[in-house]
Amino acid sequence: MRTIRPRLLLTAAATVAATAAAAVTLGSGSLPAANATTTATTTASIAGHDPVVATGNGAVRGVSVDGTYSFRGVPFAAAPTGSLRWRPPQPAASWQGVRDATSYGPGCPQAPSVVTPAQLSEDCLYLNVSTPAQHSLTKRPVLVWIHGGGLVGDAGSNYDGTKLTKAGAVVVTINYRLGALGFLAHPALAASPGGPAGNYGLMDQQAALRWVQRNIGQFGGDPHNVTIAGESAGGLSVLAHVTSRSSKDLFQRAIVESGAFALEQEPLAKAETFGEEFATKVGCPDQSADCLRKVPVQTLVDNISTATALIPGVVDGAVLKESIGTALAAGRFNHVTILNGSNHDEEALFTLGGRVVSRGYNVPYTSPVTAANYESNIATALRITPAQAAAIAADYPLSAYSSPDKAFGTLIGDATFACGAAQVNKWTARHVPTYGYEFNDDTSPFIFAPPGFLSVATHGSEMWYLFDLPNAPFPAALNAEQTALADSMRAAWVKFAATGNPSTPAVRWPSSGHNGTVLSLELPVSQVSTDFAARHHCATFAQNLDKVK
Repeated sequence: MRTIRPRLLLTAAATVAATAAAAVTLGSGSLPAANATTTATTTASIAGHDPVVATGNGAVRGVSVDGTYSFRGVPFAAAPTGSLRWRPPQPAASWQGVRDATSYGPGCPQAPSVVTPAQLSEDCLYLNVSTPAQHSLTKRPVLVWIHGGGLVGDAGSNYDGTKLTKAGAVVVTINYRLGALGFLAHPALAASPGGPAGNYGLMDQQAALRWVQRNIGQFGGDPHNVTIAGESAGGLSVLAHVTSRSSKDLFQRAIVESGAFALEQEPLAKAETFGEEFATKVGCPDQSADCLRKVPVQTLVDNISTATALIPGVVDGAVLKESIGTALAAGRFNHVTILNGSNHDEEALFTLGGRVVSRGYNVPYTSPVTAANYESNIATALRITPAQAAAIAADYPLSAYSSPDKAFGTLIGDATFACGAAQVNKWTARHVPTYGYEFNDDTSPFIFAPPGFLSVATHGSEMWYLFDLPNAPFPAALNAEQTALADSMRAAWVKFAATGNPSTPAVRWPSSGHNGTVLSLELPVSQVSTDFAARHHCATFAQNLDKVK
């Protein structure tokens, strides 16, 4: 069997940072069973005053949080276990009485990292709702958050939407199957002989969106005004739904944060070849679905986590009929309004671990970078010829940077994240209103290592400015200027969710249109930037990058 170099599900950024910093203790990788009827309450709960909402499956009791209401660990699909492993999500069972929804449900199985939830279970298809009011006659915009983590880690419980809720939105954070359980394609798992396989995690996200359509009105949200949003692999997931016909009409707007890094998905045949190799690796040489469904969860997690890369979605013919980039370029996508952006120095996080995220791959490079290996590193990371690497390197002379490693990381970040975002804006602006941004607060806290370890707006830096991150390994308070920027960003995100235009009385957002204009989110005041593509050398990459293989 030929060896396949599988594509990346963007490796969990927190793990990379922790490895480099060597400053945190990794969480447990144990997988306790889920408790579907947990009775735990929180200190924010006030006896006799907890909110109760009726859903299509039964009533849920939430908790009051800082003037809002939170409903946690609400099932949106059946446990994808046993015979339901590697099948499309099925409806959740109903219950009698009032279900406790004051505690988060378990996260989906994943390898230990600095953001691993305390409890993990294969029974993990739960969501959380944060709302300013219940049963309101005025329905509020809904923002559904799809977490990042490389499609191999993280959970909805790591993102507290209270501040966005106080800004005026009903916020839903969701779990979805990860790693092999969420994205393995194998012929034996196909819906029919030769039919679609893989993309189960994306199907879970669709199931959560269907739950929103059926139930969010009871929580004060407008099911006809839903925005999907996500960062990193969550942003890539948002783009997948923007281009998926089976996601049509489940949402009206899309926010993509640092998600345009992998616009070319694998064909089903190649993904299934990797799936067959993986099956043998986990003890199923007979390649049967029955064997695969009996493999212990931890074995699946351990083997996929040690792989160099995974597939960021597969062209299965069902969820995705073609690659994301192909669909966007041709205008074959759900024509929803889009807010899309990236951060100033995305790769600074990844280079801490001696790797770069390059055009959808997790690529090790020769470190330290030197004048002697600079161009060969570029050629390897971008999978281009030496001549192409030399042409690109000329635009990033080592003399212009503090170190060769800095030059290399900047170059790869521009090629992968910045110019990926610029290209998506150009494609979508031909058909729908598109708003671009660049997060440029280089004083933003670095949540994966102690203060002072890294001072730059890198991958994930904007998260502090939108959410409370209750499980962040190194929480840090924002100063007054940063708080003002955070307030303005949340106002813009909610205004976009409400109207399709992020402009507020305080900050006017330009449409990207065809000129690539973006809003630079920076201190002390955000500024309109008309030279984003030029600053990130996007013309050079357009001329010298081959189509992603």
